[in-house]
Amino acid sequence: MALVNENYLKLPGSYLFSEIGRRVNQFKKENPDADIIRLGIGDVTRPLPPAVVEAMKKAVEEMGRAETFRGYGPEQGYEFLSEKIIENEFRPRGMDIAADEVFISDGAKCDTGNFQELFGIDNILAVSDPVYPVYVDSNVMAGRTGKVNEKGQFEKIVYLPCTEANGIKPPLPQTRVDLIYLCFPNNPTGMTLSKEELKQWVDYARENRSVILFDAAYEAYIQEEGIPHSIFEIEGAREVAVEFRSFSKTAGFTGNRCAYTIVPKEVMAYDSEGKGHSLNPLWLRRQTTKFNGVSYPVQAAAAAIYTEEGKRQVKEMIGYYMENARIIREGLEKAGYKVFGGVNAPYIWMKTPDNLASWDFFEKLMREVNVIGTPGAGFGSNGEGYFRLTAFGSRENTERAVERIVRSRG
Repeated sequence: MALVNENYLKLPGSYLFSEIGRRVNQFKKENPDADIIRLGIGDVTRPLPPAVVEAMKKAVEEMGRAETFRGYGPEQGYEFLSEKIIENEFRPRGMDIAADEVFISDGAKCDTGNFQELFGIDNILAVSDPVYPVYVDSNVMAGRTGKVNEKGQFEKIVYLPCTEANGIKPPLPQTRVDLIYLCFPNNPTGMTLSKEELKQWVDYARENRSVILFDAAYEAYIQEEGIPHSIFEIEGAREVAVEFRSFSKTAGFTGNRCAYTIVPKEVMAYDSEGKGHSLNPLWLRRQTTKFNGVSYPVQAAAAAIYTEEGKRQVKEMIGYYMENARIIREGLEKAGYKVFGGVNAPYIWMKTPDNLASWDFFEKLMREVNVIGTPGAGFGSNGEGYFRLTAFGSRENTERAVERIVRSRG
C-alpha cells in the first residue's frame, strides 16, 4: 500500500494563482464576449530585449554545429554568466562574491521552494504576513509547519504582521526563530526596507544564529537612492543570508526560465551537536543530485543583458513597467483609494473599498468591469481587505484598467 505524504493534505485546495485562473476561466465560459484585462499574475508582457534574442539565436546555432555543440553543462551554471553577474550586480556596489557562490537555476520560485530541503524539520520559520505563498507551502510539504488553526495559519510558523500601523513592513520576531523569509522589494505589497531597517534583521540573525532567505527578485525595479539592492550590502550578512534573484522580471525571462542564488561560504546551519556546516557545499550537493542545469542558449541569452545594448534595453523595459505602476498608483489615489508600493516595485497594494473582503472585491471587479487582480487574502490573513495589481500589462490595458476600477467605485 502506497502511503501519501500527508503534509500535502494540509495545503489549501489549490495554489492561489491556479484558483484565480479557475475563476477567470469559468467567468469567460459564462461570458465569452467579456473584454478581460489581467493585472493579477505578475507575468511580463513586453517581448524579450533584442540583444537577448540575438544571443539566444547565436547560441542555438552553436548547438547545431559539431565543433561548438555542448552537452550537459555544469549544474551550478556556466562561469561566463556567473562572472557577468558578479561584475555587474555585486562588484559595483562593493560586494565581494566568488564565482562558486553563484548558482544558476531555472527560477527563483524553484530555488526559494527547494532551499528549505537543507534544513531539519524542527526549525522554526518566520514569514511576513501577507507573504508570497511558495515560502509557506514548500515548508508545509516538508512537514515543518504543524496544523492549521482557525485563522488559516500554521501553528509552527511565526507570522510577522505587515499592517498599516507598522508601515506594511514586518516587525522583528518576539521569539527566537531559525529561518526567516524576507522579500524586498516585496511581493505582494511593493514595499522596501532601508539599509538601517535591513541591518536590524541581519543583527537579529547573527545574534540567534538564524538564516535569512532573502528574495530580491525585484531589486532591478528600485528607483530611489539609499535602498539596498542586495542584503549583502549589509555588514555581516554573508554570515547569515542566502539571496535569490531572477531574470524573469528583470529581463522578461518568465518563459525562458533563468535565475540565480547566492550562497556565501560563511553562512552556516548546525547539526545536533552544535557543529556548523556551510550551506554552500550542501546546496551544490543538492543541485548536482536533483538538477541538471539551465540550457546553454538560455544562459547565453541571460549574459546578453549585461552588454551595453542589453543594459539599455532592460532599463527601457523596466522604465515601461514602472510608468505603468505610476499610472496605477496615481490613478487610484486620485479616485480616493489608499495604496502602497508602486514606487520601487511593479506591484500596487490597494485597500479594498467599503471594507469589502478581498475575494468579494475580486469578484466585483471581474464581473462588473472585467479587470483581474489578486485578492490580498490569498497572501495571508493580514492581506484580507487588500488587493494586488501588477504593472506588467500593456500601457493601453493599464490605462483602461485604471479607468474601469475608478468607474466601479461609482
